Amino acid sequence: MNIETVQRWVASVILLHVGSVPAITLAVYAIGSAKADFGKGVGLWAMSGVIGLLTVAGVLAIFRRSPLSLWLIASILPTAITGFYIF
Repeated sequence: MNIETVQRWVASVILLHVGSVPAITLAVYAIGSAKADFGKGVGLWAMSGVIGLLTVAGVLAIFRRSPLSLWLIASILPTAITGFYIF
């Protein structure tokens, strides 16, 4: 395997982990925060969606793919699921 391919995979896995953990954590934390303060909960919920989108766009950029992809739908999945519990 080419060293450049290995570097891309390692960088994308690191970025995916570093970006998905805060996105999922904020999405889940937004559920509890929305009960106490609805505005704070919605803000955290929106930030989780932005972080998820930026994470997947970064992984697509590492592999030199178009940032407009169906993978962007998967990136907002935690936000969409927790939105059901917030609203």
